[in-house]
Amino acid sequence: MTTNIIIVILVTSLATYLSRFLGVVSAEKIKETSKMFRWFNCLAYSTLAALIARIVIFPSGSLSEIDYLIRFVVVVLSVGVFYLTKKNLVYPTLFSAIILSVFSSYL
Repeated sequence: MTTNIIIVILVTSLATYLSRFLGVVSAEKIKETSKMFRWFNCLAYSTLAALIARIVIFPSGSLSEIDYLIRFVVVVLSVGVFYLTKKNLVYPTLFSAIILSVFSSYL
């Protein structure tokens, strides 16, 4: 069992770091203003938005026990904090975790 876990960790690490390495090597030839770069950027953001929407609308685990309204309010407040902190991702992430804990405990 231990050997299988080590093999899985090694294979997934290799896949992760190999793809990142290939991205770094190929990124030198791509201009940031090119249409292809912007397309991949939009694709990455849309994938992230879909994952966040799935987590908020169809959660699993402990998050599924929290009311939809609370989850929606936390997302809206976190987006507000994101723009208030000049698009910093650290503050809304911490804020959302704290406020979700507070709301789920007291509401």
